[in-house]
Amino acid sequence: MDQNLKKILPYVAKYKKNVILNTIFNVFYALFSTLLMVTLIPTLQVLFGKENQVYKKPIYKGFTKIGAYFGDYFNYKITSIAQVHGIQSSLYFVVTIVIITALLKNLFNYLGSNQSTILRNGVLTDMRKQLYNKIINLPVSYYSDQRKGDVMTKMLGDVGEVQNSFFQIFELIVREPLTILFSLISMMIISIKLTLFVFVFIPISGFIISKIGKSLKSKSVRAQQEQGIFISTLDETLTGLKVVKSFNAEPIFIQKFNDSIHRLLKLSTSIANKNNLASPMSEFLGIITIAILLVYGGYLVLVDHSLDATSFIGYIGLAYTILTPAKAISKASYQVKSGLAAAERVFTLLEQHNDIVDADNAIDKNTFENELVIENINFKYEQDYVLKNFSLQVPKGKTVALVGQSGSGKSTIANLLTRFYDVNEGQIKIDGVDVKQMTLKSLRNLMGLVTQDSILFNDTIKNNLLIGKPNATDEEIANALKIANAHEFVNNLPQGIDTNIGDAGGKLSGGQKQRLSIARAVLKNPPIMILDEATSALDTESEKLVQVALENMMQNRTSVVIAHRLSTIQKADLIVVMNKGEIVEQGTHTELLAKNGTYAKLVSLQSFD
Repeated sequence: MDQNLKKILPYVAKYKKNVILNTIFNVFYALFSTLLMVTLIPTLQVLFGKENQVYKKPIYKGFTKIGAYFGDYFNYKITSIAQVHGIQSSLYFVVTIVIITALLKNLFNYLGSNQSTILRNGVLTDMRKQLYNKIINLPVSYYSDQRKGDVMTKMLGDVGEVQNSFFQIFELIVREPLTILFSLISMMIISIKLTLFVFVFIPISGFIISKIGKSLKSKSVRAQQEQGIFISTLDETLTGLKVVKSFNAEPIFIQKFNDSIHRLLKLSTSIANKNNLASPMSEFLGIITIAILLVYGGYLVLVDHSLDATSFIGYIGLAYTILTPAKAISKASYQVKSGLAAAERVFTLLEQHNDIVDADNAIDKNTFENELVIENINFKYEQDYVLKNFSLQVPKGKTVALVGQSGSGKSTIANLLTRFYDVNEGQIKIDGVDVKQMTLKSLRNLMGLVTQDSILFNDTIKNNLLIGKPNATDEEIANALKIANAHEFVNNLPQGIDTNIGDAGGKLSGGQKQRLSIARAVLKNPPIMILDEATSALDTESEKLVQVALENMMQNRTSVVIAHRLSTIQKADLIVVMNKGEIVEQGTHTELLAKNGTYAKLVSLQSFD
């Protein structure tokens, strides 16, 4: 069994009842599909006056002669009805049997499909839930090497493909094979000689079809990867649309998108052509077999007289009945290969190892009493160390600012404090407790984060703020907006805090978005606040408004401020100057200016007086 198929099976355990019912209904569907063709034989016999007259009720003589027993019993009933009510009543009887059989066949088909639908949609939902849970819990570091479009394709396209192929597996292992099996048994009862031709046909057609679909799985993998590329291109285009337009770069992105689409078209066409070939190929091979059966069966009827004409017509009907499930199996086998290729991509993500998790004995630390300490940490993203032997002490209630040129490691400190990444060496402690020994939830509950990019969601202002504190009252929201210097502009919006701000807050200005980000952090009311270049992307007027908001927020709160604009941190209790991952200077604004060192040069460069 394919390893990816084994991984799907645990999702089915929850729907064991539906699997059992689906199997039972499929068994009955296969049985009545065969009986529908078998019951046509006595109908033909009555029509052509060829029915066997049986006047004595037959006796059951064991399983080996069950076919003859049912045949004789059926003829006995027809003979009895004909004697009492006439031959036309016999025709009504056999036609009624055909109608009832057809009704039961389609009823069990409907019931089986219902159970299959519950199973398919249930597995799809459960898999998407688990996949989203995995996506949201994987560390930030994982996505630095991944295309967003590729992750989205796994969630949307690949899981759907797994669902569709999984349904096909039930046809492969239950309904269609049983339909073929029951038909073959009936055909053997009618004529063993003719059935030998069918046994020759099945392995030959199976071999030919498997040869056609040999490369299908690898092409399906490549097609899904290409789909991830074009979704990523679309996402990047929408995210950076202003840049694309301002640089007249539309042709570049159109070409990039078209190249990806054409590669996907080529792969999809190749896959579809092989899928489309499965059904006609299996049907053609089946027709060849039936043609041979017609020739040989005609000999048995016309020359050898070992088979009567009505049984032969019923036999051909049964043989043709095999073609439909055979086509379904061949087509399903192709779709299963595509589905297993998709499953492989899904499980690659589901099985992705997460290094940043709670330790076995992690504690819930819900208070901050004394100090935040960084002790001799070393950290690297890839090869080169971004932080080297870095140490810092942040007492409770104090504001410490980190400054330095781009690439000096400032933002990395924010990533490490929140455990988006883990240090390679050294420790980060809160009140003497290593952050690795705290639960992630309790650690992040102690911290509020305001980043350079104001990350807002396509929802109302209220719901964006409630992310910080889901049970907050409107009064608390209003107070947070006041502290963030955002209350006035929010009140002037058409629907106040219930105004939808659009995708990524696109209906607001940069300064407004940043103040809402601050209000969200204020509403959370954490004891430690981390500000990662919170004003660097703003114009001067917006910066002043946001700076007032930040100062309001940082009152009586422990803050780590990562600053690009030095004008925003002159009131900090301690300014730490960084260069290439190391501390080169530290002190207050006045003390550092007096040293006339690196900090003084940075101030001079920014024309800060």
